[in-house]
Amino acid sequence: MKKEKVSSAVIRRLPRYYRHLSALQRAGVVRISSNALGRNMGLTASQIRQDLSCFGEFGQQGYGYNVEKLRGELSDILGMNCGHTAVVLGAGNLGRALIENFHFELSGFRLSAAFDVDSAIVGTSISAVPVLHVDTLEEYLSQQPASVGVLTVPGKSAAEIAERLVRSGVRGIWNFTNMELDLRESGVVVENVHFADSLLALSYMISEE
Repeated sequence: MKKEKVSSAVIRRLPRYYRHLSALQRAGVVRISSNALGRNMGLTASQIRQDLSCFGEFGQQGYGYNVEKLRGELSDILGMNCGHTAVVLGAGNLGRALIENFHFELSGFRLSAAFDVDSAIVGTSISAVPVLHVDTLEEYLSQQPASVGVLTVPGKSAAEIAERLVRSGVRGIWNFTNMELDLRESGVVVENVHFADSLLALSYMISEE
């Protein structure tokens, strides 16, 4: 049973667990101890046990974790089997790169459409994803609701497009615009992605003396 309150730090480690377990399953590993999993991930065994205990009891004393079963449990916890759908707002360079190269389906999302204002690409398809005019966004979502909007529009348009998505019933926004969005009052979850933050953190670490 999932607890009501789970820390953000724990939630952000869950995809790492899922990724490592997926690699173990591909390698034919049937079971693994929390000690071994911790060594693989740079975490302590107690940290792993504590994180997983937020959602139930998955291991067995003296046996460890069944890799396939735990991976399946994490898939359920992460909502990968909920039939989520996504739309991309902005089919320029970044939007196109995501559509062409990011495997949404591996994370449990079906990418149904992209939206843009550029007449050169509206009416075309990118990797079988139709590109529609942004003026049709509300009409489209009224007929084909989406769980998540992926924002790759220019930053100056981020707030306006986000509000349109909120009014259209989207429950989450994956925001690549470099503009910080906070829509908690609307009940919409925003994941703000800042590439520069990661690069600057790397810069700090390699610049330390």
